Amino acid sequence: MREGVRSFLNYLAVEKGYSQNTIAAYQNDLNGLADFAEKEAARQGEVPLWANFNRQNMLSYQLDLKERGYVPTTLARKVAAARSFFAFLVAEGVIKNDPTENMSSPGIGKVLPKPISIEQVRRLMEQPAKLSTAEAKRDRAMLELLYASGMRISELVSLNMGDVNTDDDHYVRCFGKGHKERIIPIYEQVARTVKEYIEGPRLQLARNKQEAALFLNARGERLTRQGFWQKLKEYARTAGLDTKISPHTLRHSFATHMLSGGADLRAVQELLGHANISTTQVYTHLTTEHIRRTYEKSHPRAKR
Repeated sequence: MREGVRSFLNYLAVEKGYSQNTIAAYQNDLNGLADFAEKEAARQGEVPLWANFNRQNMLSYQLDLKERGYVPTTLARKVAAARSFFAFLVAEGVIKNDPTENMSSPGIGKVLPKPISIEQVRRLMEQPAKLSTAEAKRDRAMLELLYASGMRISELVSLNMGDVNTDDDHYVRCFGKGHKERIIPIYEQVARTVKEYIEGPRLQLARNKQEAALFLNARGERLTRQGFWQKLKEYARTAGLDTKISPHTLRHSFATHMLSGGADLRAVQELLGHANISTTQVYTHLTTEHIRRTYEKSHPRAKR
């Protein structure tokens, strides 16, 4: 059973080009499925083979997840991972019947992203600017760039020195899901902040001149997602922000503030790297109040 999971993960990496983070998520979900399948096989006195895993086993798996207290979004993700895995096994001829075929997906409500206000963004950005260390100047450049571009945190920490143009056109080049490249324009102020980091603090942090990573930790190595997230939490706390801030919060805020400022939905879709515009449309629900204010200000019969 574990060999089947390994083959599927290799397929995702080599043929689908999925990121390491996505593959790790699949691995976690499918290892849990394999654990359950092996226990079910032992309980029923069967050989632990995916060919013996049937629809009833799949229903029992979903029930087990619910009883273990997984939230609907996590439950839906784990079931989706199982669907993809079994479709792969059918295509490879490992099993004849897909145990998830015609099985309805767990219902989940659409969770709207929670952005922070422009004023809260300003307060957050001010925190590293109060400090003079190389790490603080790096953090300021990262925060500014994250909010200016709407990148995912995985895309931000994966940036190399050649991925940011701070002199001419002011843009950042990143690789999103499926290794899809996109070019994101950035405004002059953030380009200047990143350039100042490169020409000063980064030189202090770098221990190996051959290191390609743009953002470095205190050891001169590429800063990790977890490392930046921890810094972000500290800055959010010192800024007095009550909401739970994550790197994705700045991505949500970027999209919401762009749309509130009049940006075209298709343009925001391209900037975020969404494959489907339906993914971007979730942000339109967050700009309703802005639209109402514009309407009341502009419509001749709405004026009092």
